[in-house]
Amino acid sequence: RLRLVEPGGGSVQAGGSMRLACEFSGYRPNRAKWTCMGWFRQAPGKSREGIAFIDLDGPRYGDSVKGRFAVSRDDTNSLLTLQMNNLKSEDTATYYCASREPEGYCYGWYFEGDDKDFVHWGQGTPVSVSP
Repeated sequence: RLRLVEPGGGSVQAGGSMRLACEFSGYRPNRAKWTCMGWFRQAPGKSREGIAFIDLDGPRYGDSVKGRFAVSRDDTNSLLTLQMNNLKSEDTATYYCASREPEGYCYGWYFEGDDKDFVHWGQGTPVSVSP
């Protein structure tokens, strides 16, 4: 399971930074690291977009956020984090943390919005970036 750490989200001026985090639980001991976890977002009127994921091979990012966002996983504290830097107006969206099942690697098609592998979702949190 995944749970968004409160409060999460909010508003920020363009060029600013924000951090989102989800707490994960319910996994077998030492198995969370074998599972692809990451973040999707969806802007009003647009399709869901995968933006950042992490597995045993490390982080992977969508083109829209490369160089600006960083995803990390802290297995000791059971936290999945998304650090967002140099935010732009087009980053305005509702953000979701997610974990796939069964355990396995991340795949590139997640960036196209294909989320069928993901069965555990945190609550969405809105992020608003003002120009």
